[in-house]
Amino acid sequence: MNPGLAYAALAFGIWGLFPLYFQFIAKVPPLEVVLHRSVWSLGFVLLVLAWQGRWAWLGENLRQPKRVALFGFSALLLACNWMVYVLAVQTGHVVEASLGYFINPLVNVLLGVLVLRERLRLLQWAAVALAACGVVWLTWQGGRLPWIALALACSFGLYGLLRKTAPLGALEGLALENILLAPVVIPALLWWTFTRDGVLLTGPNSQIGWLLLSGPLTALPLLCFAAGARRLKLATLGLVQYLSPSLQLLLGVWLFHEPFGQAKLIGFVFIWAGLALVSADAWKHSGAQR
Repeated sequence: MNPGLAYAALAFGIWGLFPLYFQFIAKVPPLEVVLHRSVWSLGFVLLVLAWQGRWAWLGENLRQPKRVALFGFSALLLACNWMVYVLAVQTGHVVEASLGYFINPLVNVLLGVLVLRERLRLLQWAAVALAACGVVWLTWQGGRLPWIALALACSFGLYGLLRKTAPLGALEGLALENILLAPVVIPALLWWTFTRDGVLLTGPNSQIGWLLLSGPLTALPLLCFAAGARRLKLATLGLVQYLSPSLQLLLGVWLFHEPFGQAKLIGFVFIWAGLALVSADAWKHSGAQR
């Protein structure tokens, strides 16, 4: 078996099971969770870099204002994505969060058109149209725009676009993002801890332990994803990524008992049909390239 498949499956499996993790810290406010996640993921990646002795890239990149601005913006997108996701899980919207990551590949297609000036093929246009129909249907049935799903899809889509064009690998990129956030995040966490009776002061040891675990849980799937992406065809990677929202959807419906009636199912069917067309087009195109 291609080891890249195992790496990718592990990455998307961890991301798909994230709702289980957030249940252990359900009483921690979302903003405090995001602050802890940023601080401890920084600590984890710095330890990995120290272990590997990989520091030469840091000074060179910090001296380039355009690169700092690029990774600063990607860090803000990642923080917003985390914030919305934590809020979704803690307020019982795991199903809608899964919808966001089902939509994400279709958002990537649109970003390719709008930003990279790519031309869509017929199946890709049909896929985008089906996804749009699904979102319109869910909005009409629910009486509101599925903003959680759209915020997750757009923020992660833009983040992926920035990282696609960035000149750093997964570990270095995540480290630089968290380093740029550190002057804001560390004082904010200290302020929250001492003025709002944060978990580090008042929480049980088990809850503190779960928050400390957010560092490796953030970094490890990103590193596995990078390792998988280097070893797999893009079309194969695109199919494996559906593992994450599928697990989230199953958890939302079967474990957390969120409503998933016929009306919502119809909206998801539109999205799934669009994903099927995108996947078929990717396989067809990769075969033609070979």
